Amino acid sequence: MIVIGLTGSIGMGKSTAAAMLRRLGLPLFDADAAVHRMLAPGGAAVAAVAAAFPGVRSEAGGIDRTALGRRVFGRPEELRRLEAILHPAVRAAELRFIAQARARRVRLAVLDIPLLFETGADRLCDCVFVVSAPAWLQRQRVLRRPGMSESRFAAILATQLADARKRRAADFVIDTGLNRARTLRRLRAALRIVGGENWRRHQRGSGARNRCRYRNHRP
Repeated sequence: MIVIGLTGSIGMGKSTAAAMLRRLGLPLFDADAAVHRMLAPGGAAVAAVAAAFPGVRSEAGGIDRTALGRRVFGRPEELRRLEAILHPAVRAAELRFIAQARARRVRLAVLDIPLLFETGADRLCDCVFVVSAPAWLQRQRVLRRPGMSESRFAAILATQLADARKRRAADFVIDTGLNRARTLRRLRAALRIVGGENWRRHQRGSGARNRCRYRNHRP
């Protein structure tokens, strides 16, 4: 089985690419959705987060994510405390997903993780797709979101690896700056390469993602 990491900075089109991969039939782990479940009523991280950040519990019994965001936004130490709770739980969920996909003998599986490189989750992957778009388009997309501001956008970018560095670390760069049809074609082209026998032989021979000869390929 080949594990594909899917990542990209805010506003780069990762959610659109993930939806396309799902429609193509690939099993996909959504890290953001996993965190939402962990913070929902009865979620695995509710007790630990509520203890670390008093006052963020919702009336329904989960975590009020808006209140939690206010507690950690612009406060690196508080953000690190939250990440120390959530990241190990998300990593455990990622490993369960990979094990389940392997047990089902699927050919390709996807880890959709916004902070793939930042958390070291790229080490779980055989190859990485980075979605990217021009900076002006990224800014336009993000600032259209409800409640977003220039300062908030800048603060979010500060927590993420720069797009240029992600592109350099990618095996495949999926440009999303034109239209959805072009994005889908590029995803299909990358999947044809990754699913081919040449890729499989290369992976068996190299044993390491960082020796991939397709690095920075733009399908």
